[in-house]
Amino acid sequence: MRIFVTDPPAFTPWYDHELAAALARAGEDVTVTTSHFRFGELPAADGYRRLERYYPLSSRLFRRSPLRLPLKVAEHALVAASLAGARPDVLHVQWLALPQVDMHLRYRAPSVFTAHDLLPRRTAGKRGLWQKALQRFDRVVVHTERGREVMGELGVDARVIPHPVYPSTARRADDGATLLALGVIRPYKGIADSVEVARRLPHARLLVAGDPAMPLDDLRDVPRTEWRLGYLSQAELDRALSEATLALFPYRPELDQSGALLQALGAGVPAVVYDVAGLGDPIRAFGAGRVVPAGDVDALTAAVDELLGDSAALAAARAGAERARAALTWDAAAAAHIDLYRELV
Repeated sequence: MRIFVTDPPAFTPWYDHELAAALARAGEDVTVTTSHFRFGELPAADGYRRLERYYPLSSRLFRRSPLRLPLKVAEHALVAASLAGARPDVLHVQWLALPQVDMHLRYRAPSVFTAHDLLPRRTAGKRGLWQKALQRFDRVVVHTERGREVMGELGVDARVIPHPVYPSTARRADDGATLLALGVIRPYKGIADSVEVARRLPHARLLVAGDPAMPLDDLRDVPRTEWRLGYLSQAELDRALSEATLALFPYRPELDQSGALLQALGAGVPAVVYDVAGLGDPIRAFGAGRVVPAGDVDALTAAVDELLGDSAALAAARAGAERARAALTWDAAAAAHIDLYRELV
C-alpha cells in the first residue's frame, strides 16, 4: 500500500517517525508529509520518505511567537488543497491545524484520522465543528477506551490502537529520590502540582525537563528542584530519564494519552498519574506505578512517598514499566494500523 502519514503542523514528529518506520518495516510504501519542525533535529527517515511541504514560511521564521499565526492561516489554503487532492492508497492524517477550514474538506483518498487530543484545547467547546471534521474521515483512531467513549459521544465509532512506548537508550542512574516532570510545559500538565509534591517531601528532588510554553512565575523558587528548560535533544532526554526514579503526570483532562508518559515507560521509569483520560490505562494494565484521583495533590504526594519509601513497591513498579516497554511496541501498532487500512482498500 502507498500510505501518506500526514502531520501538517508537525505537532508530533517523533510519533510520525516511529509509526512510519514501523509501517515501512512491515513492507508498506510510506511517505510522511509534514512541515519543518521548529524546535530541534529529527532522526533521519528510516525506510520511508519525509516531505516537509507544508507551511514553508511560518514553520521556519518563528518558534512560539504569535506573529506566526496570521502567516500560517494564509499558508493553510495550500495545505487544505494538498490534503483534499492527495491520492495515496490511504491518507492518514495526524492533526488538523485549522479544523474550522478542514471540516469542509472532501478527501479523494480513503482517509484515517488519529485523535491524539480528543478535543484540542483551542476548539474544545466547538463540538459541532469537530463532529463535522471527524465525519469527513473513513476511520478514526484513538489511543484509549476513554477516547473511544468520547468519540462515541460525537457520533464517531473510533478504533482503539494503544499508543506505543518510545524507544530509549536510558540506563538507570537515579538516586532513588528523583521525580521527573517531562515534556513541553503547558498549563494543562499541572506543573504546579509536581512542584508542590517536591515542596512537601523533603527527601525528594524534582527534575523539570522541557520547553516552557507558559510563564513559570514563582514555581522556580522551590528548593531541591532543577530546571532543564528548552527543547531536549535525544541525548538530553535520555540523561533525564536515566536520572529519574519516578515520573509525575498530574495532567488536566484535555488529552487522550501522553507521549511524555510513553517516553518514561519506554525508558523503564514508572509513573504516578492523575486518573484523567487514558493516562491510567498503561499504569494499571502493567502495574507501572500509581493512579490517583484527578486534582488530588494529597493523594499524589502520598503515592510518591509510598514508592520512594518502599523498595519492594518501587521495584514492582519498575518491573511494570519494563512490561509496558516490552508489550507496547511500534511494530504491534503498525500491524493494527495495517489491518485498519486494509478495510479501506
